[in-house]
Amino acid sequence: MGFDEDWGLLRAQPPAPQGTSMRLNGVDEGPLPGLGGRADLASTPAEKKAAANTIETELEPDTRKAADWADESSATAVKEFAGWDTGAGLKKVTETWDKQVKVLMGRLSAEKNSLRGASTLFGGNELEVNSQFSPVLRPPTGPYASGLDGL
Repeated sequence: MGFDEDWGLLRAQPPAPQGTSMRLNGVDEGPLPGLGGRADLASTPAEKKAAANTIETELEPDTRKAADWADESSATAVKEFAGWDTGAGLKKVTETWDKQVKVLMGRLSAEKNSLRGASTLFGGNELEVNSQFSPVLRPPTGPYASGLDGL
């Protein structure tokens, strides 16, 4: 029997009934998800803070220092080649470099601020989601709390 014949037989059969109800017999008694639970995100608030601090204490100052060093060297070269096409070209390159450094510094600052704000934002979101699911995670006591519908 080939594929087409098998497929035809399967399509001719009525679909199997599928249940549409769900019964929850219990919940995990482990720690609630969210703050203090296991980390679901790729990094923790401490890692975000460490990354932001690295940007602030290492990357930004080192980038500024490298940019200043390049500016001094470039300014010297522009003076040496004044009146030549090379001098004009170096001046244009220096201007472009300064713009790129400014964009990079802005990007580093934005990333630093985003990392610091992400911890607060994610923490608040986790608390909000946790509060929305808390009735499901910890059912109230009573005759229906066991999930056995009073049996």
